[in-house]
Amino acid sequence: MAAPAKTSAPSTTSWSPSPAEAAEELWALSSSPEGHTSGEGDHEVVEGALGPIANHGISAPMIEVTDSIALADDEVQVRAVRASGPGGQHVNKVSTAIELRFDVRGSPSLPEPVRARLYKLSGNRLTLDGVIVLVAQEHRSQEMNRQAALERLLDLIREAAKPPPPPRKKTRPTYASKLRRLEGKAKRSGVKANRGRPRGDD
Repeated sequence: MAAPAKTSAPSTTSWSPSPAEAAEELWALSSSPEGHTSGEGDHEVVEGALGPIANHGISAPMIEVTDSIALADDEVQVRAVRASGPGGQHVNKVSTAIELRFDVRGSPSLPEPVRARLYKLSGNRLTLDGVIVLVAQEHRSQEMNRQAALERLLDLIREAAKPPPPPRKKTRPTYASKLRRLEGKAKRSGVKANRGRPRGDD
């Protein structure tokens, strides 16, 4: 009688996503309708800067940045995430940190010169897709962190909206400045001349 064939045990090696892939997967989950939940649970709610996007209706509220620039609230995406670092049970149970995203490249509210300067000011806070990502977690309140993240974004845009300084005009040196330069050179030359080796007495 033939012996039963041996079956190999299933492999215990499992694939695990990288931190960047896990973050993108979580963002996609929280951005989808299935990922939206109420309250502060494991699934974060994607909202506008002033509140949930679903409650805005047809026209989203406007966020005034400067006298000439205003952002639609749904241009700014906000979600609650778990804060990192020490903080006791409050940090472990409640998503108080806020992650704010603003699509600089796709925003219709920014003039092109402001958009170009904002690219430079954002530094490592700008992703390859042209999205600014800001995280606020210094407060224990989710609402205070939301306000802090929004203020950081508005400060960045206001800085980019400032007009560049006027170019420096070339000026010719005055007669007095020429005299001061020549006198300084002559004084310096005398100091160097006196640095020679001391001569012995004859």
